[in-house]
Amino acid sequence: MKMHMLSGGRLRGRRTTYFPNATEGETIELPVSCVLLRHAQGNVLFDTGCHPSIADNAEARWGSLAKLLIPVMTCEDTVLGGLRAVGLSPGDIDVVICSHLHTDHCGCNAFFDKATVIVHAREIEIATSADAARRGYFDVDWDCGSRMRSISGQLDVMDDGRIVLVPLPGHTPGQMGALVELDRSGRFLLASDAVSVRENLDRDIIPRNTWNAERCARSFDEIRRLERAGYRVICGHDAPQWEQLRKGVDAYE
Repeated sequence: MKMHMLSGGRLRGRRTTYFPNATEGETIELPVSCVLLRHAQGNVLFDTGCHPSIADNAEARWGSLAKLLIPVMTCEDTVLGGLRAVGLSPGDIDVVICSHLHTDHCGCNAFFDKATVIVHAREIEIATSADAARRGYFDVDWDCGSRMRSISGQLDVMDDGRIVLVPLPGHTPGQMGALVELDRSGRFLLASDAVSVRENLDRDIIPRNTWNAERCARSFDEIRRLERAGYRVICGHDAPQWEQLRKGVDAYE
């Protein structure tokens, strides 16, 4: 199996979201990570990132959220462009895993109409609640006619231990990570927004954009346990880490 890191866009947000003691007005760069897993049984995509249209007019799709998360990207800087760079199209993807249903993680779901979309049941529940849009959930992103498979616990996606989904709630009720086992490069935890920014985990800082602080702290503990067991943690939006990762055709194997 090969693992390709693909850009899902790039945003600029308020630093106080992740570091409550930061100075008001400070900003933080937030690359959006997506991951292509080329398994012998099919191509699996972990998160689909931002929709290309937000590069030119984020407010049209996001409304007031566009004032809090500012796109600093081109329309080509999405998972669609990343797939083209490795010789694939959306039709080549068999499974899409949604770590959660915030707009910057499932914005391109509609392009993958041949794939089965796996998502935690609690995410569907909150994404259909009355105040979903205020929480960063938009129907246009995820409710697009895809074949959806909802789960409520761990799932071995290919039944061979190579891609195992694990609940890591806290950021959202149905936040999931993926444990990935590669032959040469070792073991990875695709943490998504269970750890958006590495420093939050290292300094035990609960971000402000957290659904439940107690559950987030428990997930931090579980992630530390997995790291001690040999898993390399891949964060959802950590700019320094993103710069150090192999990307595109330069795959982990």
